[in-house]
Amino acid sequence: MTLSPPEKGPEKEQGVQLSLLEAGEAEGGNTNGLQNGSSTPYNPHQHRQHVHPTSNKETLIHLLKGSLGTGILAMPIAFHNAGLILGLIGTVFIGSLCTYCLHVLVRCQYKLCCQLRVPVLSYPMTLQVALEQGPPFLRWGAPFAKHLINFFLIVYQLGICCVYIVFVASNIKEVVDVYWVPEHDVRWYMLALLLPLILLNYVRNLKLLAPFSTVANLLTFVGLGLVLYFVFAEGLPGLEDRKLVGSIQGIPLFIGTTLFALEAVGVILALENNMKKPASFGGYTGVFNQAMFVIVSLYVAVGACGYLKYGSDVQGSITLNLPNDNVLAQVVKVMFSVAIFITYALQCYVPVDIIWNNYLRQKYEKSSNKLLIELGVRTILVLITFLLAVAVPRLELFISLFGALCLSALGLCFPALIELCVEWKNSPGPFLLLKDLVIFIFSLVALIIGTSISLSEIVHSFQ
Repeated sequence: MTLSPPEKGPEKEQGVQLSLLEAGEAEGGNTNGLQNGSSTPYNPHQHRQHVHPTSNKETLIHLLKGSLGTGILAMPIAFHNAGLILGLIGTVFIGSLCTYCLHVLVRCQYKLCCQLRVPVLSYPMTLQVALEQGPPFLRWGAPFAKHLINFFLIVYQLGICCVYIVFVASNIKEVVDVYWVPEHDVRWYMLALLLPLILLNYVRNLKLLAPFSTVANLLTFVGLGLVLYFVFAEGLPGLEDRKLVGSIQGIPLFIGTTLFALEAVGVILALENNMKKPASFGGYTGVFNQAMFVIVSLYVAVGACGYLKYGSDVQGSITLNLPNDNVLAQVVKVMFSVAIFITYALQCYVPVDIIWNNYLRQKYEKSSNKLLIELGVRTILVLITFLLAVAVPRLELFISLFGALCLSALGLCFPALIELCVEWKNSPGPFLLLKDLVIFIFSLVALIIGTSISLSEIVHSFQ
């Protein structure tokens, strides 16, 4: 899944870092979303200015592209952990819950934009402003909200980069083992990738990567079609040797993997904010629901059919199960490797952007070594992901770990917390309180148990 850089909307020029109260006072004490001296409600959608706004169709394509990556290739191992029946039900449930929570996030951001009379709010600012007007016992956390969201975004994006390194190295190793020198440790392939990844991450202008990104998207879609061809070739075996319900220990790994695969929290606000008709994003038949219906359906199909095909032999990426004696199968592995390698720089752009623009730029803005320092940051981030990948070259463990740790928080926990805070002054009824509390507890449990079991499996892999 591909995450867009954090949106840099007009809020930085319009002082949204004021608290809600300060913003209201700056506008004459009006915090009801009404223009001064007017009974007309403020509509953020009408005040967004974009040079190249996206159409509904383009937004739908971006959502699909952002969710069809390494995550979908790991769905068969997720079904192996949960079992076939539980995997089917669980994927639909988690997909529906993620969809609902992201609708909540977009809706709450809209309400806060109306109150502050600003066109757009980033995810960190949405949480901060929500906490400022939430229950008194939560308001102490408002100043830390931005850093908390940034932490999870950075960790998640670096986690994706770790997954990418393991994925590319593992698939290239499979091809080289067949046609050239067999049985080299996968870590040697990671080492061979290190310098190219560092140089790729030195590209500071994303426009230069745009043509390569288009090629990567094409390779991904074609490769996914060929994977499905191999899955259905010669038919699927029966259910005799397939688990219908997995072990208790496997369920948190399933949840983490599915969250990693399904969640598109990093692109949701950015895509909705950049739409020509943002009102078309939500709703029962809106762009987001259309995209999520396709995505969840594909994940269920790939997960269930991949597990039926390969059973307990399924690996962290279904590409690793493709036959080694088939040339087309090796071409598929190379295609995905090239696509994921290209996409690494786009994923690493997000933590670079957050760290540099939020924590380092002001300090080194006037330094004569500004460029060298930025390149140093880019190099360090690549080295971190490389060392983590070398330490634990297990694709499925990285996916479940970062899915459980980061996306339980970003995709489920924080949206529920934001809604509770936004509705607090309106005296939310018992249903809303209970609903948000249940989502909050579920996401917290998934985070704690999923992360602990993933870490336990990682420690076990060293033994």
